Amino acid sequence: MPARGSTLISPQVRTQRKPRPQIPFLPTDTGPLRKRAAAATVWYLRLMAVLNIVAVLSLPFREEVHEHNAGEFFTPYLATAGLVSAALALFLAVVMRRRKRAAWVFNLLLAGPLLGLYALALTRSSYGEHVFNWLSAALTGLFVLALLVGRREFDAVGDRSNPRLALAVGAGGSLISATLGVLLVHFTNRFTGAGLRDEIAYTLLRGISVGPLADRVSAVHAPRWADVIVNVLIAATFLLVLYACFRAPRGEALLSDEDERRLRALLDRHGERDSLGYFALRRDKAVTFSPSGKAAITYRVVGGVSLASGDPIGDPEAWPGAIDAWLAQARRHAWTPAVMGASEEAGTIYARHGLDALELGDEAIVDLADFTLEGRAMRVVRQAHKRVQRAGYSVRIRRHVDIPDDEMAVLVDRADHWRDGATERGFSMALGRLGDPADGRCVMLECRDADGVPRALLSFVPWGENGLSLDLMRRDRGCENGLMEYMVVELLLHASELNVRRVSLNFAMFRSAFERGSRLGAGPVLRLWRSILTFFSRWWQIESLYRANAKYRPLWEPRFLLFAKTADIPRIGLASARAEGFLTPPTLPHRTPKSP
Repeated sequence: MPARGSTLISPQVRTQRKPRPQIPFLPTDTGPLRKRAAAATVWYLRLMAVLNIVAVLSLPFREEVHEHNAGEFFTPYLATAGLVSAALALFLAVVMRRRKRAAWVFNLLLAGPLLGLYALALTRSSYGEHVFNWLSAALTGLFVLALLVGRREFDAVGDRSNPRLALAVGAGGSLISATLGVLLVHFTNRFTGAGLRDEIAYTLLRGISVGPLADRVSAVHAPRWADVIVNVLIAATFLLVLYACFRAPRGEALLSDEDERRLRALLDRHGERDSLGYFALRRDKAVTFSPSGKAAITYRVVGGVSLASGDPIGDPEAWPGAIDAWLAQARRHAWTPAVMGASEEAGTIYARHGLDALELGDEAIVDLADFTLEGRAMRVVRQAHKRVQRAGYSVRIRRHVDIPDDEMAVLVDRADHWRDGATERGFSMALGRLGDPADGRCVMLECRDADGVPRALLSFVPWGENGLSLDLMRRDRGCENGLMEYMVVELLLHASELNVRRVSLNFAMFRSAFERGSRLGAGPVLRLWRSILTFFSRWWQIESLYRANAKYRPLWEPRFLLFAKTADIPRIGLASARAEGFLTPPTLPHRTPKSP
């Protein structure tokens, strides 16, 4: 049974939906006119992106746009029939949708002077006699007007290091893309005698448009496919620069010593409410407290997603204040809010703040007052326990604080050696550290074979005063089958010696689908969904986790994914995969702030 901590995002059979009230992380003091004006700028940019892409793909339409971009004609803002303009419009639509202040300033600096230039050109009869020019100026003017009217909607801040990063990316990317473009133009040029200056000029003009703009360089004539490749290279570089300019803050203000002290104080008073509460102390998380300081939400920013896990910490009466503060912070930094593994109680409160819920699965909780090895239902577990016991294995159960430093160092080394892969996985249901002196109340199960050699270990974090929650599960791959079951049963049989009354085991993804889908009378949709999950269980331990937990006859507590918009689910899924350690994509370099 692998360690808990992996959470996958997939479609779910059961959806919990509440009436959607006003979402707090959207401003509530702005008028309808400003909201409509802000939305209009986004739709204008989307329309320009579509028109530019169509113009690139359609020769007649492209020639029409080029005709109105030359001579005595001009087109609306960002309508140039080029991939660079399409990429720019599409990217700006995305960041404007996230209400980035920098994107608003960028558009105003581009569209404002362009509108002034159009107004000046219309005073000349050669331009003013064409109706299309008046239409282009009107559309550009309406876009600028919408920017001005909706200016207060764009209040999301960016990372302070963005300008420096954008300059570095722009310099390096331009050098690489321009060099590749010039080399491509040089080797595909159908004319002879062209100089380096002509090839550079042609490459730069082709980066702007694949139309007749670059035809003025008479010494160069490259094939159409080469023109498109050059345009794509420049567009890709431009997108990277824009991303560096407008990327969201990384949320690097992680837990301070004072934050951890306050969280531990909240856990001392309210830690029994949530089995995942202790995982809020992960030091790769940040924290937002309620105004009263009686509740807090811990989160990690991954790929522009503010990813919280479990329930808020502290007094439930103060949870709404913490949720409001967290959502307001997400709004200010243009982060997408999401919660992994929330309980039904917390999910209900989050729903009042505008978040929807999807049931991810169930947490297995064993109440020790009801646990027994007797009976036919426990026969498999009982046999596995006796078999391993007869093989000479033994388990030692201790609090971390009672383990000498040299022994703990050996256990930590064994845990690293037994880890499956180089990455330490886990986020929502894993502490991410073993043997830290601050975690003295954690419980360690050390299993040795008949020769006294360590073969497996389990580590549990405290769940209030009388509970434990599984954190780490590691074993030697060559040990006896059923060793994990043996260790779990030993804990359940002797937990009372540690004053433990309940134990939270692994999280079972889509547990209800496996259980209900196998029942007599299950519908075709549910049976199909169960078949799909069973198929993917060949690679991911979905069904096996459910089976491994179900053998202890636990209570099942549902856990939910919470999100603001359905369209955000794929992005949240990628962010959760990165947080859990299943996906490690390359990232742009960023400067880590110095500790105060």
